[in-house]
Amino acid sequence: MGSVLASPPSREPLDTDLVTRFADQVARRPDAVAVHHPTRRGRHAGVTFHELGRLADDCVHALASAGVRPGTRVCVLVPPGPESIALALALARLQAVVVDVPGAAPEVVIGTPRAHAARVLRRRGRPGVRITVGRRWFWGGHTLDRLVATAGRVRLPEPSPDAVAAVAFTSGSRPVELRARHLAARARLVDDLLDLGPGEAWLSTSPALALVGPLSGLRLVVPDEAPGLPAATIRRFGVAGVFASPAELDALSRRGVVLDSLRVVLAGGAPLDPRVAERLRRCLPRDARLYSVYGTTESSLISAIESRDLLGAVRRAAERGQGTCLGRPFDGNTVRVIRVADGPVETWSDDLVVPVGAVGEITVAGPGTGERHPGRDRETALDWVRDGDRVVHRTGDLGRFDEQGRLWFHGRKSQRVRAPGGELGTEEVEPVVNTVRGVRRSALVGVGEPGGQVPVVCVEPERGADPERVEKRVLALLSAYPHTAGIRHVLFHRGFPAGTRYRELLAEWAGQELSDRP
Repeated sequence: MGSVLASPPSREPLDTDLVTRFADQVARRPDAVAVHHPTRRGRHAGVTFHELGRLADDCVHALASAGVRPGTRVCVLVPPGPESIALALALARLQAVVVDVPGAAPEVVIGTPRAHAARVLRRRGRPGVRITVGRRWFWGGHTLDRLVATAGRVRLPEPSPDAVAAVAFTSGSRPVELRARHLAARARLVDDLLDLGPGEAWLSTSPALALVGPLSGLRLVVPDEAPGLPAATIRRFGVAGVFASPAELDALSRRGVVLDSLRVVLAGGAPLDPRVAERLRRCLPRDARLYSVYGTTESSLISAIESRDLLGAVRRAAERGQGTCLGRPFDGNTVRVIRVADGPVETWSDDLVVPVGAVGEITVAGPGTGERHPGRDRETALDWVRDGDRVVHRTGDLGRFDEQGRLWFHGRKSQRVRAPGGELGTEEVEPVVNTVRGVRRSALVGVGEPGGQVPVVCVEPERGADPERVEKRVLALLSAYPHTAGIRHVLFHRGFPAGTRYRELLAEWAGQELSDRP
């Protein structure tokens, strides 16, 4: 019997079907390495496309025998590697719904022994089915190996681009429903941006983007468990493409390691600081492409700017508090900026769109854009607008378009400081402060109630910097611009909190610091 992951007979390959895309790669490159993954001995082993396809095929029938059906909510707690890729493909073929951990209430949890033990000991709910990838201990349930050995062949559902494929969670723990066509469109967008050839090596510190490698005929290189970007692994496997966060790229750039093999680097999750881009370019070949990518959980990739365009006049504008340039939107995305409103907008109207140059809320509609927060009607009404037969996502980000059609970011709408003298976006202040010698990172926060907030700049200093001197420089620079001249408070923090909500945590800390002052 042929692999269930092969393209259905007499059917045109669906660009909206991840499984069919992978089957096409298996047919074209069966003996090529699909995944290099670390072993227990500290080395890497290779798995071919044929072997990965067989593993995914086995997982399809194993999971089906354990009761996974279309719509079953499944949480996968398996580190990046052949097993996680095979499980993702199998769940897509079964039309199960992959869910993240926060508030997901999964019906099935597939995890390593360590992951299951942690969930049991922390009392993280009791799923109907537990499947262990590895040796099972005291938590009961199945092992994947046993299921593979005993599973029979099952009848599989027809591929459907409209099947719900995943529920992802935003940094604010809001669930986002994503259909198969959304995930396929996102994978295609990353593939197009990378523009790498079959067999070239790809490394992603984001597990969600690791799957792009096997879908695109690339060699996925899985780093070991050490945090950050492993320069030695990149050099060993001649990695051509990388996705990482700006913080990870910052750490790599400070090491000054030259990485001759890299041809394209994607920085995502936050804007790429021009200082980091400048340092990182010295680690890359002259013709390498370094992109700062802008996107959201709801909409995936929205726009990108190459690092050389991020410097020069664009950098000078950002350092004067005019926002951070996000580049031009990707083809297929309809990106518009509308008036800022804190309440819902029921129906789209072109009257909502603000003029070029005016700051408003960034919106996007496109093939990769999700359409709702499942089970949360109020939040869905706040974050999406009905526009005929499609919906438009309100990103919650403030921004503007310039005369050249470039998108600029001014900060999160929820994080804007609403002071008596007017409103301030984080990207109208932080890039200004970051130019001061001795400042590693900065964060604008508001203390108090909206409308009467006190703007405070929190500074994470460079090692060895004199806080008193840095504070004087910061306040002197802020006084030079009309929109920042009213900022009077600079607080120093040894190390900003981790995670995307660090500004909210710093706002609480700053409030306490100010209240403790005489």
